[in-house]
Amino acid sequence: MEDKLVTLAILTYAKAQILKNVLENEGIEAYIHNVNLIQPVISSGVRLRIKESDLPHALQIIESSAWLSEDIIKGKESSSEKNKEKRKVLIPVDFSNYSLKACQFGFSFANAINSEVVLLHAYFSPIYVPTIPYGTDNYNFQIEREESVKSMIETVHNELNKLSDTIKKKVESGEFPNIKYTCILRDGIPEEEILRYAKEYNPQIIIMGTRGRSQKDIDLIGSVTAEVIERSQSFVYAIPEHTPLKTFNDIKKVAFVTNFDQRDLIAFDSLINVFKSFHFAVSFVHLSSTDNDAWHEIKLAGIKDYFQKQYSKLELHYNVVKEDNILSNLDKYVKEENIDVICITNYKRNIFARLFNPSIARKMIFHANTPILVIK
Repeated sequence: MEDKLVTLAILTYAKAQILKNVLENEGIEAYIHNVNLIQPVISSGVRLRIKESDLPHALQIIESSAWLSEDIIKGKESSSEKNKEKRKVLIPVDFSNYSLKACQFGFSFANAINSEVVLLHAYFSPIYVPTIPYGTDNYNFQIEREESVKSMIETVHNELNKLSDTIKKKVESGEFPNIKYTCILRDGIPEEEILRYAKEYNPQIIIMGTRGRSQKDIDLIGSVTAEVIERSQSFVYAIPEHTPLKTFNDIKKVAFVTNFDQRDLIAFDSLINVFKSFHFAVSFVHLSSTDNDAWHEIKLAGIKDYFQKQYSKLELHYNVVKEDNILSNLDKYVKEENIDVICITNYKRNIFARLFNPSIARKMIFHANTPILVIK
C-alpha cells in the first residue's frame, strides 16, 4: 500500500520553511503546499505535509517545542551528542518493603537497557523553630534541637546502608542483576527533591513503590508518587506493594488508555521505543462517558490499524470501558483481560485543573493493585 501524505501543520510560510528544514535534517521528507507564488514570504496558512509513516517521529519533534528556535539547526550536532549519554533509572526510596519492590523492577530495567540506577532518599530536617517554649533556656533548647537533627541524619544514613547491604545480598544471590548503582541523600521535601533531581539529570524513568488498596489511609509515599506523576517530565512507573510481578519481563499485556488525542501517538511511540527490550501485547482502551460505543470502537480500530503498520510484530487489541464508575470498571477490565500494567498519558495541566479535577493517574495510584506506567 502506498504511503500517503498527511498534513502535519498549517503555518506561515517562514515557519513552515524552518520546520521543513528541521524535519529533513532528521531524515523526514516534507512538502509545503498551498503556497502563494506571488508573495510566498508573507503567505499564511501553508500546509506542511509528510508521509504517514513518519508521523510519530515528526510529532515528537514538534512536541519538544524547540523546533521554532533559530538555534535548532546550529545546535543540532551538539544536541545529538548530548542525547547519546546514558540516562539513568531513578528509584526514590523510603526504606520500606514497597521501596524494595521498586528496586527489583528498577535493577532489571536498568540491566535491560544497559544503564545505571540512582537510589534517592530525601529527608526533611527543620532549620527554623518559630517559637521557643516558655521558660526554656535558649542555649539548651538550641543544643537539643541540633542533637535531634543530628540523630535523625544518622538514622537516615544507617537505613540507607542497610538498604545497600540488602541489595548487595540480592545481587550475590542472583535475585538482582549486578549493575552499577549509587545512593544519594538530599535534605528537603521528598517530592520536591525527586522532581529537582529529575529536572537536573533527566532520568529515563522514575520507579516508585506504593502501598496496595488494603491500606485504609493514603500513605506518604503514595502522596509523593502522585505528586511526581503530576509534575515530572520523565516516565513514572508506580508499583503497588503486592503486585505479583517481579521484573519487566513478567509483563505480558499492557492497557494503553487513549482519549483519541494526537499526543497519544507520541506517547505510544515513546512507550514502544523505551521498552523495546521487552515483549508484551497492547490493548488500546478508551474510557467512554457516552453511549456512542460503536463510534469509539471504529476510532480504536483505526488507531490499532495505524500502529500495526508501524509495528508489525506487536500484538494489538482494543476495548471500550465505561467511565460511569471508572475505578470499578477498570478493575473489572484488568481482571477479565489479565492486564499486567495500565499505561496512562498525563499531559501538562494548569494548577487549577490539577487541584479541582484530579487526573486518572492520580485517582488510580490510590486504588489499584495493578502497576501504572505514566507517559509524558
